[in-house]
Amino acid sequence: MNVLVTGGAGFIGSHTAMALIDAGHDVTLLDNLSGSSVGAVRALRRLAGREVRFRRGDIRDAAFLDAVFEEGALDAVMHFAALKAVAESAAEPLAYYQNNVAGTACLLQRMAAHDVRTIVFSSSATVYGDPATTPIDEEFPVQPVNPYGRTKAMVEHMLRDMHGADARWRISILRYFNPVGAHPSGAIGEAPRGVPNNLLPFVAQVATGRRARLDVFGDDYPTRDGTCIRDYIHVVDLAEGHVRALDHIVATPRFAIHNLGTGQGHTVLEVVKAFEAASGRPIPYRIVGRRPGDIPVSFANAARARAELGWLAHHDLADMCMHMWRWQERHPNGYDDG
Repeated sequence: MNVLVTGGAGFIGSHTAMALIDAGHDVTLLDNLSGSSVGAVRALRRLAGREVRFRRGDIRDAAFLDAVFEEGALDAVMHFAALKAVAESAAEPLAYYQNNVAGTACLLQRMAAHDVRTIVFSSSATVYGDPATTPIDEEFPVQPVNPYGRTKAMVEHMLRDMHGADARWRISILRYFNPVGAHPSGAIGEAPRGVPNNLLPFVAQVATGRRARLDVFGDDYPTRDGTCIRDYIHVVDLAEGHVRALDHIVATPRFAIHNLGTGQGHTVLEVVKAFEAASGRPIPYRIVGRRPGDIPVSFANAARARAELGWLAHHDLADMCMHMWRWQERHPNGYDDG
C-alpha cells in the first residue's frame, strides 16, 4: 500500500514510517516541521536505504493536501500531525482546537474528495482522564480533563460519526499511553525542541549533561514509592501496532478502537534507576510540588489489541532506556547533529 503519514517527521511518525517500509509498504511523509526536523527525514532515508517522499506543508491547507493526493495513488493515511503538550494546551487552547480538530476535519474532507477512506488515527490515553480504576480498557468512559485530551476525544467522535454516515470508511483509533525509546539502530529517535514535555527525553538530557537535574513532581502519591506510575511503551512496539491496525481494517473494514500499552506501570523513580543502569551515569533529581493535572496511576489493558490485532509489546523498560540512550549519546543535540 501507499500510505500518507502526517506528522511523518515526528517521533512516532518517523518510527511508524520505518515499520511500514519494513512491512513492504510505500510511504509519503507530510509535516509542517513546527515541532520536528527535516533531519529526521534524512535519517529515515539512510536507515531505509532508499528514497522516501517528503512534502512540507500543513494539514489545514486544503490546496496543499489536494496536491499531495493528486501526486500519487495513496491508499491510506496514518494521522500523527497534532500538537501534543498538555500544559501548552491549557495555555493556548485555541491553537490546539484549530490544529488538532479543524486540521483533522480538513484532512478528512480532502481524503473523501480523493476517495481515500482508510485511516489510522493517533489518539491518546488522555481521553480517559482520571479513571476510577486501572488497568484501563477501551470501554472506560471518555472524560478528558485538559484541552489536549479533549481535542483527541473530539476527533474520535468525528471519526465515529463519519463511519456511521458512510460505512465505506475504514477507521482505526489507537489510544496509546507513554511512548518512549528509539530505533535500536540509534539512527532515529525523539528530538524535542526546547524543554522536553515528557519524562524520558528530559532524563536523557540530564544524562548527557545538557540539563543539570530532573524535577520529580511529587513523591506523595498513593504508589509504591510516592511518584506517579505510567505505562511506558517502546516506540518500535507502538509503530508495529500501527501496521497491525492498518492490516486489520483493510482485511475487515470497520471502525475499531484499541489501547496500545504494555499492561504494566513504572514509577518515575523506577524509570530514573533504569536509565542510570542503561547509561552508566547518575541522574540527579529533586522532589518538587505536584504538577496540576497529573493523575497517580495510568496503565493499559491491551488485551483487545492482542486478541484482534495479534499485537503484543515485546520491549521492556531496560530496552526502552538502552535504545533511547544509544540515540541520545549519538545525537546529543537531536537531528542538529546531521
